[in-house]
Amino acid sequence: MLNDDQVKHVAKLARIKLTDEEVKRFGKQLSGVLEYIDILSEVDTKNVSETSQVTGLTNVMEKDEVRKGQSTREELLACSELPVDGKQVRVLKTIK
Repeated sequence: MLNDDQVKHVAKLARIKLTDEEVKRFGKQLSGVLEYIDILSEVDTKNVSETSQVTGLTNVMEKDEVRKGQSTREELLACSELPVDGKQVRVLKTIK
């Protein structure tokens, strides 16, 4: 079982403030979780391959392809709500 100092240390690492009552309560719960993990470590997994995805789904990726735009530069500039200066949209200064 974890002692109060260990629970407080874990809480500090997680940036969680705990009352003394919470330290006692969560200490018991965290100790229970760690005991359960110890039970799981007894399972023989020597012949089990590592998995990261068990549903058989795979990412579907399409190849990137460059397509000619449907609008011209002038059409895009014309629909801008911002001021246009020299065929470019003028934006507010972001760095002072």
